[in-house]
Amino acid sequence: MGESIIKAINVQKEYRREGNIIRALVDINLDIEAGEVVFITGPTACGKTTLLNVLSGLDLPDDGQIILDGENIARANEDRLSNIRRQKIGFVFQDFNLIETLSGIENIEALLWPTVLSKKEVENRAIQALRDVDLLERKDHFPRQMSGGEKQRIAIARAIVHQPRVLFADEPTGNLDPTTEGEIMKLLRKLNEDMGMTMVIVTHQEKLLSFADRVIQMERGRIENIKGKR
Repeated sequence: MGESIIKAINVQKEYRREGNIIRALVDINLDIEAGEVVFITGPTACGKTTLLNVLSGLDLPDDGQIILDGENIARANEDRLSNIRRQKIGFVFQDFNLIETLSGIENIEALLWPTVLSKKEVENRAIQALRDVDLLERKDHFPRQMSGGEKQRIAIARAIVHQPRVLFADEPTGNLDPTTEGEIMKLLRKLNEDMGMTMVIVTHQEKLLSFADRVIQMERGRIENIKGKR
């Protein structure tokens, strides 16, 4: 077994909706190794996005521990969580979340501000991230001038520009056509192999699961099965 980068220990999460209690996560125990590509899948409302949010510190569990790179982020305050996200975590979402008034390179640079880096160093890091996603020629274009696949490449470049230890992605191909979907998944696998970056990806599409090292199948807030090699 390799180095553990993320551990979930006895994690519980509930929501209250219209007077009803929804058990979103129930007795979650999970260990993800550094460098793994792990997919979380399951039917609608099974808890997969909730699990992603809790593992990444976007949300906090009601009970249990989330150990990320040796630190229990479930008990970290908001300032510490913000620092962890800036230093160790990257996020990619289905809707790209680009700023329409900024060019491609400016969208990437925005993630690094405020920073102790010089303006030139920020630009150099953004250019390298664009090279990593093979989209340097679109650096001065605005989101409205890009295809869905190009927008997602910019979003991925933004997520990796600070060289995080873990990349979290929530349905990163959900708004893409089948051909572009495959290209984006191949890009993520290449980044994993080239940079050794751990990836935790939520998807409901079974055809994408072949890109994973392990697949976590969820049902009604529980981990029902884990497939793949450790």
